[in-house]
Amino acid sequence: MSDDSPQHPQGSSAGGREPRSLPLDRFNAFSDGVFAIAITLLVLEIAVPPEGAPLLPALREQWPEFLGYYISFAFIGGIWITHSGVTKFMKSGDGVAYALNLVLLFFVGLLPFTTSLMVTHLRGDDAEVATLLYGVDVLIASLVLSLLILYLAREPALLVDDFDEGTLRRVARQRWASIGLNGVAIAVALVAPQVAAGLYLVASTTLLVIPLLGLRRHRHARRAA
Repeated sequence: MSDDSPQHPQGSSAGGREPRSLPLDRFNAFSDGVFAIAITLLVLEIAVPPEGAPLLPALREQWPEFLGYYISFAFIGGIWITHSGVTKFMKSGDGVAYALNLVLLFFVGLLPFTTSLMVTHLRGDDAEVATLLYGVDVLIASLVLSLLILYLAREPALLVDDFDEGTLRRVARQRWASIGLNGVAIAVALVAPQVAAGLYLVASTTLLVIPLLGLRRHRHARRAA
């Protein structure tokens, strides 16, 4: 995502706008880098079966690893699409927006660890705790992204001119169903961790599908216009 507005050194201003502490191209490039690294580290957690072992049975035994990979891949993919779609309407940022973005990236960066924790212990004695910690990580990341979206909707000065802030509020509302499902999964994790993993699967898929459908509707609307 590129910043189409002119770049000015920190401490300067142009066109009457307040100076910003970080160019938006750096804001987006750093965010995209964290998303890309996190999503890459997920697959590195899947071990290759040793040579000489029956391959198909070994792969079947790794179903928790593949399940965890898909859940977190879909979650990060959905977060990235929504984040990209929202930040492209920013013309500047402030300390609150940057702080919320950093908190979001903090919990996204934790996902390879919490994913590995969940899949390693999903069939063990500590499955409840491991599945709970994964859900908390995902839930906080989801909530922080929604807070960032709502904050931008309340600060039209940070957005491109003539942008309808109601669009951001609609995006935030669309996310609440999957966030609520994730909260239910956290509670279920205390008694049925494998069921909770299934709910995480549904919630992350929803977070991925909703923005993809939104992109498709936007494309059709532009064609009709």
